Amino acid sequence: MKTWMKRLFMTALFMLALLTSFTGISGVEPSDVAAWVKEADPGKQVSSFFQQQKRETMALKSDELRANSLEEAFNWNDYPKQKVVATGYTAGVESTGKTKEHHAYGITYSGVKVKRDLYSTVAADPSVFPIGTVLFIPNYGYGVVADTGKAIKGHKLDLYYETVDDVYREWGKKVLDVYVIKKGEGTLTEKDLNELNEAKSMQVFRQQFQANKE
Repeated sequence: MKTWMKRLFMTALFMLALLTSFTGISGVEPSDVAAWVKEADPGKQVSSFFQQQKRETMALKSDELRANSLEEAFNWNDYPKQKVVATGYTAGVESTGKTKEHHAYGITYSGVKVKRDLYSTVAADPSVFPIGTVLFIPNYGYGVVADTGKAIKGHKLDLYYETVDDVYREWGKKVLDVYVIKKGEGTLTEKDLNELNEAKSMQVFRQQFQANKE
């Protein structure tokens, strides 16, 4: 027992002497060494690096999206396109023959309410663009086929606007290519439309959309 204690004591003295010599020569205090070892932990450094990279990448993507309009943010030529004649309509009597007192005022053929949003309701010929079809319409945005119309036959679209002034000021009548993002299956619900408009990936464009409306 005494021999073991003596060896332990001598080892401790040796280590103390070695550390004292190192401090005297290098000027580095033991507390500094401990701090350096802690900071130099490879696992900690790698984890911190990837976390920072993830934050920077997410911020970069967000900034890039903010810098672009919806037209510029994606390569629309990756999608099939169709040339159409597009006009604008409202929920009012001038477009639908219905007044605000009508029980079906503002209700589309699909049953959803008309909406001008990141994804807006549009009318189409369901034999060309089935109900639920998602289109990208340059200078308008996403349109979801929710409605039909007596005059909307063949390659024609009617784009929903909230007022007649909006129709004349922002659209009128245009011949253009639209891009088919997703072909519909003949149905559309309020839940479907809300999920499209509330998707987190789309909210970066909401401020831009609101500014364009104003």
